[in-house]
Amino acid sequence: MAANTTTPIRIGIVGVGKIVRDQHLPALAKNADYRLVATASRSAGVDGVASFHTIEEMLAAVPDLDAVSLCMPPQYRYRAAHTALLAGKHVFLEKPPGATVSEVEDLKALAAEKGVSLFASWHSRYAPAVEAARTFLAANRPTAVAINWKEDVRRWHPNQEWIWQAGGLGVFDPGINALSITTHILPKALFVTQATLEFPENRDAPIAAQITFSDADGLVVKADFDWRQTGPQSWDIFAETAAGQMVLSAGGAKLAVAGRTVHEEPEAEYPLLYKRFAEIVKAGVSDVDIAPLRHVADAFLLGRHAFVEPFFD
Repeated sequence: MAANTTTPIRIGIVGVGKIVRDQHLPALAKNADYRLVATASRSAGVDGVASFHTIEEMLAAVPDLDAVSLCMPPQYRYRAAHTALLAGKHVFLEKPPGATVSEVEDLKALAAEKGVSLFASWHSRYAPAVEAARTFLAANRPTAVAINWKEDVRRWHPNQEWIWQAGGLGVFDPGINALSITTHILPKALFVTQATLEFPENRDAPIAAQITFSDADGLVVKADFDWRQTGPQSWDIFAETAAGQMVLSAGGAKLAVAGRTVHEEPEAEYPLLYKRFAEIVKAGVSDVDIAPLRHVADAFLLGRHAFVEPFFD
């Protein structure tokens, strides 16, 4: 069901937290394709916008909503998405799109059945140098790839208990950003060959992970994820090629080849996400790639579990 191409998309946001205030609201405010008309959150709202406690209340009170953006923790996203799709609304899913692969597959089928758009919004894919990296690797086959994605959980997720619960993904919350980029820029599909997941003794989700991937040609990709890094943060992907080493750094904002910077721009991920969402809504199609989430599931399935010292915020 394609949307009117001239009338703004009437959108509601579910889950008003830090990411919404830092990224979603500014992106929506600058995009004439949208009109924010409602929010649903247990404890917060947006000034000047109708506020409700649940998505059910929001949909009942504002039946002419066109779309909803779901920004709650992944453990709770399926039910909200299912409710919105049944109501005939287009759905924007914050990353990761769900707590399990099966959930997302079910939502994808439901969106097709209802004739509405579903968007799995891998924001790191929209970092400014990612497409340049993809173009480079399409022309210069990598012979080895290393992912170094390490950050300080206390800085980025202070006292957020949901990330340590089963389904919260732990270190894969940032690590899946790296996987969303890697699966997009490499020429061939990857699969996990081995993994080690480090679980704090007092947590249900890992704080670090080391994963090895391969593709059909035998390319080796090694990923090192860690949530205990202090000081400078590391969000880097290295690829060895005949044209020199490619380094995609700063979470995808900067690209260098053979030591020379070839692409660098300010971050504009969320404006591009909402631009893409408007495009698929107007076209009446969906954009749901589950490859990054499937790789996380495979790491849990195949990985060896190691227990490390307890972690406290």
